[in-house]
Amino acid sequence: GLFGRIVGYVKAVDNVSFNIDENEVFSLVGESGSGKTTVARCILKLYDPTDGRIVFEGRDITRLKGRDLKDYRRKVQAVFQNPFLSLNPRMRIADIVSEPLLAHMKISKSKAHKAAVELLERVGLSASLARRFPSDLSGGQAQRVAIARALALKPKLIVLDEPTSALDVSVQSQILNLLEDLSREYKLSYLLISH
Repeated sequence: GLFGRIVGYVKAVDNVSFNIDENEVFSLVGESGSGKTTVARCILKLYDPTDGRIVFEGRDITRLKGRDLKDYRRKVQAVFQNPFLSLNPRMRIADIVSEPLLAHMKISKSKAHKAAVELLERVGLSASLARRFPSDLSGGQAQRVAIARALALKPKLIVLDEPTSALDVSVQSQILNLLEDLSREYKLSYLLISH
């Protein structure tokens, strides 16, 4: 449409409606550019929808502010497609995993660090990685760190935006098996986005 007439329009998302029950894995599948990530970012309150409602535990999250919004952010966490873009490269792994605990809970740094190491071990990583930086990790290890960080606050829902697409095929199945085990153990609901 730069030099000619614009014909038609693009819908980033239109008339989306679905429910995710407790302890359910719900998959949102579509081609690139169909608006899957936009939906996820609206659910995470990273984007505000221009219309409609997003209801979580009976409350419209589009209207949340202050303490209510902070409580919502604790209950709904995310694991993004590329772990290296979502992990702060200047922070040590234990600090990345313990950061949500320090931000949302009244907990000492030493207790947060201990909890972070336990979470790292729960997702299949060695405690020795706690002092390392994201650049020292493989893609699969970095995604496990992102999963540990998402688990830190014991959320009810985790939004998984193509969590395995940046990983080798052999690592993809390991991560999916881990997510399946964690969903049973922690009684989590997942919104799993994939193309």
